[in-house]
Amino acid sequence: MKRLLIAAALCALPALAHHGWSEYDQEKPLTLTGKVKESGYEHPHGHITLEAPGKTWRVILAPPSRMQNRGLPREDIKVGSTVTVVAYANRSKPEEARAERITAAGKTVELR
Repeated sequence: MKRLLIAAALCALPALAHHGWSEYDQEKPLTLTGKVKESGYEHPHGHITLEAPGKTWRVILAPPSRMQNRGLPREDIKVGSTVTVVAYANRSKPEEARAERITAAGKTVELR
């Protein structure tokens, strides 16, 4: 029984660390185009640092497996490439946004 409780507690830890999407303002979509300054294709979510006119954004993407399955390989969001994202700004972190879709390497991929 003790082992079962410990296992359940350990499984719950990643869920506690994961953020919810309610912290993003879905009433005001943003369209951001710019150069990728940093790219992370890792779990739980990929991300890019996007240098758009007037502001640099940290854009949260989908999990890598979803991006890969939908046709967005790591190479399409490499540093130096130009991408466009439709995203929602974080309500409390003005430099962060969550991408709904991304256009990279000539194709648009839905991330949700």
